[in-house]
Amino acid sequence: MSAVSEIDNNEIKQSFTILFVDDEENILRSLRRLFRQEDYQILAALSGKEGLELLATQDIDLIISDMRMPEMDGAEFLEKAATQWPDTIRILLTGFSDIKSTVAAINQGKILRYIQKPWEDNDIKFTVAQALKQKQLERERDALQALTRRQNAELQNLNSNLELKVEQRTAQLQQTMLKLEKTHESLKKSYIASVQVFSSLMEMREGILAGHSRKVANHSRKIALKMGLKKEECQTIMIAGLLHDIGKIGLSDSILKVPYSELNGEDLRRFKKHSVEGQAALMALEPLEGATVLIRHHHEQYDGLGYPDGLKGKEIPIGARILAVANDYEALLSGSLVSNSQSKEQAIEFLRRNRSKRYDSKVVDVFLDLIGFRGRVQGDAKCVQISSHMLRPGMVVAKDTFSKSGILLLVEGHVITKSIIDRIENYERSLSEKLSVYIYIDGEC
Repeated sequence: MSAVSEIDNNEIKQSFTILFVDDEENILRSLRRLFRQEDYQILAALSGKEGLELLATQDIDLIISDMRMPEMDGAEFLEKAATQWPDTIRILLTGFSDIKSTVAAINQGKILRYIQKPWEDNDIKFTVAQALKQKQLERERDALQALTRRQNAELQNLNSNLELKVEQRTAQLQQTMLKLEKTHESLKKSYIASVQVFSSLMEMREGILAGHSRKVANHSRKIALKMGLKKEECQTIMIAGLLHDIGKIGLSDSILKVPYSELNGEDLRRFKKHSVEGQAALMALEPLEGATVLIRHHHEQYDGLGYPDGLKGKEIPIGARILAVANDYEALLSGSLVSNSQSKEQAIEFLRRNRSKRYDSKVVDVFLDLIGFRGRVQGDAKCVQISSHMLRPGMVVAKDTFSKSGILLLVEGHVITKSIIDRIENYERSLSEKLSVYIYIDGEC
């Protein structure tokens, strides 16, 4: 497949064309002199009729028209221009006595601004510069959106051999990210749409990632609203949910297809970097600054045993605490956190067991209320010590389990799977050692 075409910067940054319309030649000459040093193409017309003829044959970005002209005044001319060429910016020159006509021109011609005669040079130059700057931002936005659509179409064809193509795809996404960084000022009012595009690109990876970010974002937004957070905070949390796994773009399929509980060595070390890399990938985008902090910390744990910074309790931003619950719930259901996909009831039980440990208990309770699973147990669960041969898949480890020599074998909060049971049996046979494991049940330990 061919590489995604780059945005044509020459096309985006082409010179602007300005049309001056006035029945007085000395006014037109003054305007030409005023803008002589600017990088604009200047056209002039001595009447509204002549101006319309130029508009029909030229691509014109901005019109500056006098109000009082014979045959066709500025209001009528600009109204016709607005009807036939709505994307052209319109500015009116008018005298103080023409205020009634000026109001009509504003309503009929949909002008950006009117400037009174005699004008102040710096004022009219500043007005034109600001109007054309907005025009330039619109060009950059349109070019970026076109590029994203092309990339989206190409990525849909990548339905096989993903591991072989991940490097190419990552490079393409990095190119898009760089272009987004260069034009982010033009996207301040529509950056959520861009976030959704990138979230969709991430979720084109096969397997357990499909739909994950959207579900996490939806859960997180509802939790934030239920907790009474401000509208802006809820939006930031939702965006962080959509992009929380963006740091995984560079991970190979071989790592992504392994549940977190089974990663070890270099793969585990590489995986744990994704939240920091996700923050770094987005740090240049000013509107996403708040979301990047939540992306960095969404794997912190309430007891301080998370990563990357080991934050504890309320040191962790509230948005990150919310993401942690929503993310782990969906990861439990999909099987990306532990070896086997958990049922809804098992996932809920896991969250309950880890209140005030792995998670903020208030966030867990709000989430369980939202999904109709607010449990009967509101405090810490109780536990019992059992022999290893009594272990069954779905049980949750209540305390860290060590060998006689002090080696950590099982971590508190870990969900027992058949694979873990098999490994424990092999361990016991190899070392002739019997293990006892604390497992959660109801009540106090």
